[in-house]
Amino acid sequence: MSLVRALSSALIVGMPAAGIAACDIARGPHSAALVELYTSEGCSSCPPADRRLAELRVGPALVPLALHVGYWDDLGCSDPYARNEFAARQRWLTGRGGRQAVYTPQFFVGGTDVRPADLAAAIDRLNEQPALASIRLQAHTQRGDALAISASARTAVDGAALYVALAENGLSSRVRAGDNKGRRLNHGHVVRVWIGQIELNAGAIEWERSIPLAPSWQPAQLELSAFVQDRRSGWVLRSVGAARCADIRGQRA
Repeated sequence: MSLVRALSSALIVGMPAAGIAACDIARGPHSAALVELYTSEGCSSCPPADRRLAELRVGPALVPLALHVGYWDDLGCSDPYARNEFAARQRWLTGRGGRQAVYTPQFFVGGTDVRPADLAAAIDRLNEQPALASIRLQAHTQRGDALAISASARTAVDGAALYVALAENGLSSRVRAGDNKGRRLNHGHVVRVWIGQIELNAGAIEWERSIPLAPSWQPAQLELSAFVQDRRSGWVLRSVGAARCADIRGQRA
C-alpha cells in the first residue's frame, strides 16, 4: 500500500470547533509510521529536514515528531525547543542500531535510523506491517486551560513501554547566533510535551493525566500522539495520532 492509499483508507468524521475538542483515536490492523526528526536551530543543514518533516501530515499513516536537541547550543545559538531528554533518546535510538555518534538532522522511522532519501519508502514499508500493539488515545479540554488525556495499550511483546506526545505546528523564530544567524526558521510538529516511558504491566496499561496548556501555545495547531515501543530492540510496535483534536472526534480504519 502506498503512502497516498494509506492516508485515504481511514474514515474521518470532522467536528467544527475552536481550539481543542474531544477526540477518540484508534487504528486498524496496520501501523502508522512514527517519524522522528532530531534537529536543532544551531545546525546549518537542519532547515531542509525541518521543512520536509513539516510537509508531512499526521494521520492514519503518519505520526511525525520534531525533537529538538541542545548540543548545538555551545556555538552560541540556544534552541528554544530543545530538551535534554530528546538528546538522551536520540543517543539511545542510535545505540540500538549499533552506532555511537549522534548527528543532526537525523530521521528515525519506527525506531530505525533512515536516510532522508529513503524516508518515503521506509514509511510505505512500515504501513504494510501489521501492528504488534493496540492503542486507544482520548482527550478533552478541562477548565483552566488543561488537556485531560487517557490512553490504554496492549501488546504481547515483553519489555514494551507507552509514550505520549503533544506537538505544535506553525512555529517560527529568528536565530540570533550560530550557523543560522539572521535566518527566520519555521518548524512543524515540534514536541512540547513528552511523557514516557510508561512501562506496561503484563502487556497492558491504563493511563491518564491532565496537561496544562501554556498561554503561548496555539490550540488549533496542537497534535496529540502516542506510541508503544519495544525497549529492547527500539522497534515501534504501534503509533497513533491526530492533528487538531478539534477536527477529529472519532477515527476508525
